[in-house]
Amino acid sequence: MNYKIIDIDKWDRKDLFKMYTSDLKIVMNLTVELDVTNVVNFAKTNGYKFYPCMIWAVSKVVNSHDEYKYGKKDGNLVLWDYVSPSFTDFNMESKKFNKFAVEYSPCFNTFYTQCQNMREKYSNVSGFIPNQPENVFDITCLPWVYYKNFTMHIETEARFFPVVSWGKYELKDGKYLMPVTIDYNHAVGDGYTASMFFSYLKDFIENFSKNIL
Repeated sequence: MNYKIIDIDKWDRKDLFKMYTSDLKIVMNLTVELDVTNVVNFAKTNGYKFYPCMIWAVSKVVNSHDEYKYGKKDGNLVLWDYVSPSFTDFNMESKKFNKFAVEYSPCFNTFYTQCQNMREKYSNVSGFIPNQPENVFDITCLPWVYYKNFTMHIETEARFFPVVSWGKYELKDGKYLMPVTIDYNHAVGDGYTASMFFSYLKDFIENFSKNIL
């Protein structure tokens, strides 16, 4: 869990960072409809759960680009060498959720196994699981509704990492389409950065079966 401290005064985003952390605190929110057919079909064909498959796909994209790995450490802006997903998991019986982190692994099988083991371990626990690492980004899911937009009010000083959300996928014209949302702090990136997340994720999903190898 290594990181690099960003020297703000020598950073090419110095002026923007200072403005968006003091005078104009902004978290960008963007929702895009994505074709997740390849992930759905892979999960159904091979006996996997869609949720951890999608979490891994998002984690791979996030960790493949430095602009999504900024965080805070001891009051400093840092760039982590990798970030792990901290995600919500819903219990259908209790109608409550828990939230925990699974350490990121670029290996699909390693991550999937860890993820399912953790989901089983905390299946009867509600709320936030303590002692989560500092190098995390957030994932949440609303699998009951196909939404057009999803907005959360986020305290910008508390986080620089992205928050990724998605809703229910629906079959339309032979494709499984799903709304995906990113909340992204303007201090560390711009509209282009937030938009490119979807381009990267789209490309990754289109080659999902190849990418797990």
